[in-house]
Amino acid sequence: MKIEQQLTEAVIQAVKSLYDADVTAQQVVLQKTKKEFEGHLTLVVFPFAKISRKKPADTAQQIGEWVAANTRLIAGFNAVNGFLNFVIAPAVWVGLLNDVHACPDYGITHPTESSPLVMIEYSSPNTNKPLHLGHVRNNLLGWALANVVQANGNRVVKTNIVNDRGIHICKSMLAWLKYGEGETPASSGKKGDHLIGDYYVAFDKHYRAEVADIKARLTAQGMDPDEAEEKAKREAPLIKEAHDMLVKWEQNDPEVRALWRKMNEWVYEGFDQTYKALGVSFDKIYYESETYLEGKEKVEEGLAKGIFFRKPDGSVWADLTAEGLDEKLLLRADGTSVYMTQDIGTAKLRFQDFPIDKMIYVVGNEQNYHFQVLSILLDKLGFDWGKSLVHFSYGMVELPNGKMKSREGTVVDADDLVAEMVAQARRTADEAGKFDDMSEAEKQEVARIVGMGALKYFLLKVDARKNMLFNPAESIDFNGNTGPFIQYTYARIRSILRKAAEAGIEVPATLPTGIALSVKEEEIVQHIADFAAVVRQAGTEYQPAAVANYCYELVKEYNQFYHDFSILREENADLRAFRLVLSENVAKVVRTGMGLLGIEMPERM
Repeated sequence: MKIEQQLTEAVIQAVKSLYDADVTAQQVVLQKTKKEFEGHLTLVVFPFAKISRKKPADTAQQIGEWVAANTRLIAGFNAVNGFLNFVIAPAVWVGLLNDVHACPDYGITHPTESSPLVMIEYSSPNTNKPLHLGHVRNNLLGWALANVVQANGNRVVKTNIVNDRGIHICKSMLAWLKYGEGETPASSGKKGDHLIGDYYVAFDKHYRAEVADIKARLTAQGMDPDEAEEKAKREAPLIKEAHDMLVKWEQNDPEVRALWRKMNEWVYEGFDQTYKALGVSFDKIYYESETYLEGKEKVEEGLAKGIFFRKPDGSVWADLTAEGLDEKLLLRADGTSVYMTQDIGTAKLRFQDFPIDKMIYVVGNEQNYHFQVLSILLDKLGFDWGKSLVHFSYGMVELPNGKMKSREGTVVDADDLVAEMVAQARRTADEAGKFDDMSEAEKQEVARIVGMGALKYFLLKVDARKNMLFNPAESIDFNGNTGPFIQYTYARIRSILRKAAEAGIEVPATLPTGIALSVKEEEIVQHIADFAAVVRQAGTEYQPAAVANYCYELVKEYNQFYHDFSILREENADLRAFRLVLSENVAKVVRTGMGLLGIEMPERM
């Protein structure tokens, strides 16, 4: 239990004993003692003066005397007007560290068979292009969120919905048919997802050329340029062919379906390699090609029940004006479905497959309105968790030169990014001489761990709701709020512990309580103990960034301690043992915290 909690309970008991009054923990206000006064924690006494009917200074004195006489929490106290400054006993700090030391997975609450089941959807790629930097942030956030939610005692199912159908997929397919000349991943030497992405870009290139030609012809005939462009976009032969292909796909045309399956398989093989490099996986993958029909069925069911309505052109809509929104299209006039329909179908299948208590969608903030509508529709259709679904909305990742655009080929490819981060980690470490005593195989492995740690930490330390600017050079720095700085501190501690073992110095299972500690050592003990509360906060608020920044603050404090205090050279055996236990638990908590983020920790750097 945190010292603040113990002291709060002691104050509650003191007020009960002294004044025969019941107070709540919310009424007990503790804050860090100001530097100009002696003490660790200060109690605001004014609220209790009304209960005691005494002066604030006298009330503070009485409460201080009671806590000193009836607990072992404090070594002393001083009352200043309406404030009571407590000096926490050294034994309490040591006892707190002993409690953390005795718990190998401190801060983690493991789920049971009866724990709530939370499903978390992330990734959601399209099969017309490779994963890019935006997908990387999505996958890393989803994986970290799943770990944090599970660490708070929930059962978790990690799921992915693959957008494997629709007009965008047909664009790549059509471009491959027209310009591919039978090219395959094997014949080109490219990953399948990269190959298909090239044809998505090719479609856009040729489509733009057609639009420009038609627009020029129409404007020459006297049409307004804006009207001409809109008409050209609709009437360009390529886009009409793509729409025809989509209709054939939905009609289960055998040739279109065969091409679709072949090209998608190429993409999936590429995705799997990228997911492995990122260190993420899924318990269940759904495909829109399998869920959209389920969605159409639920929409027809809602239509029959009067939840939805059909317009004269045959399209089906939901009227959400009573909820302060607008009308939402669910089925087009030609019977084809939209994303909302597919999400409804996916929800139906998921609810059949799993007894979900909560559903969390990790999707960018440009879809905020979509999920507001989806929640209402799922609730209307009878899904128990519909109204309480969570849209984990995150901001976009931007580059120093602006936003990414897939169709124009101006994205940061995920595979290229991973390779460059690992290469940059290797270059940085080589230049600093950090790899000098390692074998080539170990250098490569540590470079991978550090490069990926830099990437993951840089993307996860920022509040997920905010847009962010990604700068690879900043992320790989071995100083400051970066992954490599935290990893380097961890490796430093592991080195200290190895040297202790080599010198025959054991790290005890339990420390004696009568050790005099410095203020810095007390602060680090408290910081270590705070980890459990940080994990709870991150789980409650869906904020992996809270864990990331906690880890940084802890290692920053530890590095100051390491600079100012001896560890292995400390002559007092008990104090040396304390500092080794302190170091070991900093490493343990940091490894656990970074592990929740999906970041590996190297034993050497």
